[in-house]
Amino acid sequence: MPSAGPPADAEWLALACDLAALCPPSETAFSVGAVIVAPDGTELARGHSRESDPHDHAEESALAKLRAGGVPPGTTVYSSLEPCGARKSRPRPCAELIVAAGIRRVVFAWREPSLFVEGTGDEHLRAHGVEVVELPALADRARRPNAHLLGPA
Repeated sequence: MPSAGPPADAEWLALACDLAALCPPSETAFSVGAVIVAPDGTELARGHSRESDPHDHAEESALAKLRAGGVPPGTTVYSSLEPCGARKSRPRPCAELIVAAGIRRVVFAWREPSLFVEGTGDEHLRAHGVEVVELPALADRARRPNAHLLGPA
């Protein structure tokens, strides 16, 4: 497996995009994949939307699998979609959950469109000292499992 950090960001993010394809289809939510990686390149957890519950978000699912005791400093969340800053189905959006977990770096491929809620996760994360990296070169790959929501290109 690749290490964590900038040289491996595209590889880990590609995996997150692939995980999004595992999501059960939905007309009311995006299909998203997420991977949590320690600074030494160890995968700590992964998840995808609707993995265990119809309301699960990918980051939420991955965070729930982390071992008690927190995450090592320098841990990164890789998400195919910008982590949500607001949501309708649960009280805490993924951006808040990431900050609460002590994760200070997030890499995503696709900025959340305003289809269901305003995409404000990036702003929330940055406001709480999280380094946010967008890799738009993988955005098309992240959009693929959501084509049914987006209409013709």
